Parts: sequence; structure tokens; C-alpha cells
Amino acid sequence: MLASAIFVVSLVSHIEVLIVLITFTIALTFAAKIVKRFGKSMTFFAPLALIAFLLNYYVFPVGLLTATNLALRLFAVIASSSLFFLTTTPDELEQVMRWFHLPPDLVMIFVIAVRFVPVLFLDALQIMDAQKSRGLEFEKGNLMKRLRNTIPLLVPLIAVAVNRSLELAEAMDSRAYGATKRPTSLYVLKYNFSDYFTTIAGIVMSSFGIYFALFGRLW
Repeated sequence: MLASAIFVVSLVSHIEVLIVLITFTIALTFAAKIVKRFGKSMTFFAPLALIAFLLNYYVFPVGLLTATNLALRLFAVIASSSLFFLTTTPDELEQVMRWFHLPPDLVMIFVIAVRFVPVLFLDALQIMDAQKSRGLEFEKGNLMKRLRNTIPLLVPLIAVAVNRSLELAEAMDSRAYGATKRPTSLYVLKYNFSDYFTTIAGIVMSSFGIYFALFGRLW
């Protein structure tokens, strides 16, 4: 359903629909009982929507309505994506992708990417703290100076990522990854009533988004 919401956001540019989708996403956070975790993630990512509004309104003057529209679309995508990854574990994503009989290598690449993003983010924060303790200032200076100051952050981060990838490759080789073309899974997914309901709701939402994008009205 969240994927359908992101699909609708990419199609529809009406502010009323975007507000409804954002309200629907926030309601889902209360239903999933992850309000605090969702709030923490949005505290970090929500300023991107404000930056997008300020850039479009002041730097690229496109009008208040258009700037608000673009900011709401970005906020809706960020909120839906955050809720999706907060309520879905990488193992569940892997099971779903295997259930759709996607290529095993593609599934593994996607799962590794999802797992590595938060790990690399924590590594970046640790490296940044270490460089700050050595007197490096990331927030001061003009744009070019700030870009140069990111080099002491990027070089160790790339080195850490390469080391992690080598360790992961050794672990996969030790477990004979690729020995069988269609590896079996310990858990087998089965559709229940809630899954059918969610699928139908997602199809209806996507159909509504396509109709609204084509005709711009409900009837």
C-alpha cells in the first residue's frame, strides 16, 4: 500500500491529494504504533522538504503554489518511504522478492543495499565525530571550503565500505553462495485476509492516482 502511495505521489500534483496521502501515512504510523521512531526519522529528513520549498520559491522563483506543491510531494515520498522501511525488515523484503521469483542475485543485491545504508550512515557519523575531535570544521567557510572538508570524511568512509564488502564476500563464499540456482527458504509466505485487503487497497489507490493524473478530477 505504501508503494502505491509513492506511485500516486509521482503521478498526482494536486495539493489536496498530497495532503490526503500525508494524512493517510501519518494515520498508518499510529496504527503501527511507531510514532516515536517515525518522528525521529522525519526530524532528520523533513528539513529536505523545507529546503526544497525555499530553493524553489526564492532561488528558482516558480510561485508559492508550485513551490508548496513540490515540497509536499517530497515530504509525502519521504514519509511513505520512512514508514515502509520502519515497518518492513530486510528479511521480509527478501522473502517477498523470492516469492515473486525474482533472480536470486538481484534479490541479494537489493537486500545488501538496504542493510548497508544504515550501517554506512552510522560509520559516517562516527568518522565525522572523529574528524571534529581533530579540529576539522564542517559547518564553517564558503561552499568550496565545505566541499574540500568532506574529503577527510569520504576517504575513510570509502575505505570502511570496501573492507565491509570484502568481509561480506568472504562470508558468502564460506556459505557456498551460488551453489544452487534456486535456493529454498526456511519460511514460506502465504496470503491471508489482510494481505488480500492490502493488495486490493493498493490497486484501488494506484487506479485512483492514474485516473486523477489523466483527468484531474474525481468525476
